[in-house]
Amino acid sequence: MPISYDFGKKFNDRYRYSNLLTIDNDGNGGYILVRAYFQGLVLRPKGYFIEHYDKDLNLVDEYNYKLRNKDFIAGFLKNGQLNLLFLEYNYTSSRYEYWVHSSPIIDFNFRPKKLVSIQSEEVRNPVGKNYYNRDFSRGFTTAILFNKEKTGFIISTHHKKGKSNKHLIHLYGTDLSKKWEYDFSESVEEKNYAFENLAISSDLSSAYIIGKAYFKKKRFRVDERKFQYELIKLDGQSSLTQRFDDPGKYSESLYPILTKERLGCTGFYADRRDNRYNGIGFFELDPNTLEVQTKKYSPFSQQFMQDKFGREDDKEIKNLVFKNVEIGSQGEIMFNAEEYFVSESMQSTGMGQRVHVTRYHHNDIVSAKLDASGDMVWVRNINKTEVTQGDGAYASYSSFVKDGNTYFFICTAAENPQLVNNERLIFKQGLSRNRNVFLIALDKEGKMEFEKIIDDKEARLPLMVSMPLKNPSEDNMLFYAKRGTKKQLVKVAFN
Repeated sequence: MPISYDFGKKFNDRYRYSNLLTIDNDGNGGYILVRAYFQGLVLRPKGYFIEHYDKDLNLVDEYNYKLRNKDFIAGFLKNGQLNLLFLEYNYTSSRYEYWVHSSPIIDFNFRPKKLVSIQSEEVRNPVGKNYYNRDFSRGFTTAILFNKEKTGFIISTHHKKGKSNKHLIHLYGTDLSKKWEYDFSESVEEKNYAFENLAISSDLSSAYIIGKAYFKKKRFRVDERKFQYELIKLDGQSSLTQRFDDPGKYSESLYPILTKERLGCTGFYADRRDNRYNGIGFFELDPNTLEVQTKKYSPFSQQFMQDKFGREDDKEIKNLVFKNVEIGSQGEIMFNAEEYFVSESMQSTGMGQRVHVTRYHHNDIVSAKLDASGDMVWVRNINKTEVTQGDGAYASYSSFVKDGNTYFFICTAAENPQLVNNERLIFKQGLSRNRNVFLIALDKEGKMEFEKIIDDKEARLPLMVSMPLKNPSEDNMLFYAKRGTKKQLVKVAFN
């Protein structure tokens, strides 16, 4: 594989229990990381720990921002300022409030600023993060989405009480300037919207939002679908909506593609109403009117079905969530998704008690390439089985596109994947505490190769493989590795 890697020095860490929240470039060749840390006999969030590394992966500064009782939403760097977004409930005024805490990274001194406030009773889990079975009955739901380029974000707030049904959408630049606010309430009279993906015009005037629209009917026929995917265009003054379903073709997991030349959507489709995916769809639209100019449906190839199922007859593909979309130099589209779902069960503690357990499943990788006109060139499946009850940063995968090739990084305790018929690749979770790093490559023709690039004896700390910092201009990726009270950075460069 055409890569090299460097291990930073191992550093001691005072917080054994933490979650990595964000990692970014500091603008001077170094890196900023933010973690939420937990302490106490019963682990509770106590604050946010910020680490500053130089270009040689040396830890040069640390800062403990002691802040409690806030729901962290997102973090990002802009113009030398670290911004942390939080949602909190103000019990005095009975309002949900979005706050941003900002500080220069050369001298940490956070200052809070309120962005959005909305009247509501307090509800459980107001932030929409679950991809499936969204619950709109709680009275208040909210979501925040960034575009791929991290130039801006939207804040969606939907409050229902009695006959009042208010849905507002706010667009901000990542310089924290508010561009506009739009009252989306008229559109939610018949449908509830779970927003999933976002594209924003270069001048930050228009937002293109992919939403999963759930119909509010109380009764559905057996052959009726309860939702449909829509593309919504907002500019602060007006809105346009486009749906994509055709007879026998039902869109799933769409992603907007916005460039200077075009507006498109790609994703998966089902040919029945039972949520089973059957292929890849592509739509070309007029960016001003959202009129669909081109529709293309490509069923999954025989190669893909063999990758995924071998000779099994029970073929079911569902629960695919987008991870990455890249546009090549010739306008070709390369994207990958993961088979992700959540399961819940009751588990015995061995003391005569039963506890509720939530498990997060990160399974197969689906990777596809479309040409510039939206025709499918190839689609491949990488079999993978991972499940976690806690920090998902160590599970899943990350990808990088270079020179038309797509590379996937997987961190697993398994020593070797299974290779069936020299084509079907299967990774299983493994039982060891130590982790190997595998690199899987799909070339321009969709041919698959793999290699163990970092051995568990060399990488003594497991990599948070699903939360890297990608630097396409420098052809490298940065990974954070941590276990217990030890931590380090690992840089992987493409030669």
